[in-house]
Amino acid sequence: MSMELRDEAGLRRARTLFLGAWLLLCALKLALAVRLPLFVDEAFYWLEGQHLALAYSDLPGLTAWLARLGVSVGGNHALALRLPFLMIGALLPWLMVRMTAREFDARTGWQAGLLLMLLPLAGTLGVLALPDVPLLLASLLCLDAGARALREVDASVAAELALGLVIGGLTHYRFAAVVAVGLMALLALHEGRAALRRPLLWLAIALGALAWLPLLLWNLDNADAGLRFQLVDRHPWSFGWHGISLGLMQLLPATPVLLVAFVQAGKRGLRDASPQARWLALCGVLLILAFLALGFFADRRRVSFHWTLPGFVALTPLLPAVLAGWARGWRATAWATVSMGLAAALGYLVLAASPAGRIWAARHGQYPANFAGWDALDAAVRARLEAMPPGTRILAGDFKIAAELGFARDDADILVLDHPLNRKHGRAPQLALWGLRFDGRMPDSGASLLLVASPSHAGFPDAQSAIDDLCRQLGPLPAPQVLDVDGGGKRFVLYEITRVQPQPRCAGD
Repeated sequence: MSMELRDEAGLRRARTLFLGAWLLLCALKLALAVRLPLFVDEAFYWLEGQHLALAYSDLPGLTAWLARLGVSVGGNHALALRLPFLMIGALLPWLMVRMTAREFDARTGWQAGLLLMLLPLAGTLGVLALPDVPLLLASLLCLDAGARALREVDASVAAELALGLVIGGLTHYRFAAVVAVGLMALLALHEGRAALRRPLLWLAIALGALAWLPLLLWNLDNADAGLRFQLVDRHPWSFGWHGISLGLMQLLPATPVLLVAFVQAGKRGLRDASPQARWLALCGVLLILAFLALGFFADRRRVSFHWTLPGFVALTPLLPAVLAGWARGWRATAWATVSMGLAAALGYLVLAASPAGRIWAARHGQYPANFAGWDALDAAVRARLEAMPPGTRILAGDFKIAAELGFARDDADILVLDHPLNRKHGRAPQLALWGLRFDGRMPDSGASLLLVASPSHAGFPDAQSAIDDLCRQLGPLPAPQVLDVDGGGKRFVLYEITRVQPQPRCAGD
């Protein structure tokens, strides 16, 4: 067979594999989005979307706007909420194919798109309505525009860059790292410095800067509460050896064998004759190293293994060439391990979507608590309210319960008690702005409050401490209705509160 025919056969095979994997993955993600209970952060973004604003205490506005768009079009259902994110997630591999094929060749483009889908964190994007979805879209648009700008800056390049910068600025504080790394990469390249002398590029940057204005104004109006949470309150800013374990967690989603290929791709890309390859390598390496270094000084209590994903995505177009130079056995191992990584990530979501799976996970120390128990809790609350006086209001023990019950009941005005979780996740200022933080007053109608809390939720050293905190805020508590879900994996308590008498100390203190 001639070289030309082999190349054509390889191209057809790569395209067929990509299309088959894309269709299968889209179908799997759609099925999961229908069945998977709402994650607590998704529910809170729904709640923010019901209180539309330009920015919020935890994030800029885009994630909440997309959540509002979904339920406005499809109704108050989990699939409708997730649909805009599913569509963005389905678009991302095509953007990778387009960029890689332009800078290298068509076969490499299809392979890079397939690799992006197989990366566990990238492949599952869209199943959950989370800011990482538009954040990666913004990162890819900026990456593509930067690669094009090294060749020529025209109106379409400026428009793509502006769009990426605007989407990123409206999505997350963390996008500032992408902007900073991109600017450093341009300055490091001769072609990048030439591009920065073009007024059109600066026009795009200026438009992107305007996207941060709502966040700036929100912080100016609220004593910098969002900035303090993102940059001060959640980070100790002192060196800790925990950064080693955190770094391993940030690298693990790349899967072990493919991680070696990422390292080789970064090293080769930095020395490549092509400015586009050096641009991709610089962006990827700098982002990954920056977040790995940050892990030694930053947040030690929250999940951050997804921070490095834009860096790995930047290196993905360089992977096919690296894998092509490996022996067939190692290539097969790389593809197999990354496929197993995606299967494990999807498998965890399948487990979280199944009551039997959650019970099994609870018995094995892997309980998906943030997905669990909400349908059972909603049913218990509805039954309890039917037996209580008309006008009874729900009082949630923390923002998670308020958001999940709010979504289930289509009620965006559930009152919330003070709780460490509200502060830990930066939601306490927003609840106060909405007037949903409980102020100690009973309903004007004289009706009761139905307190719904969970001693299983983090924030206290043990369940009794959580109950004692309820007593300190509300006074002596009646006997609770106890709801155990998933074989005891999670516990909720429901109290009928007829009067509020805060106690400085409770029985047992």
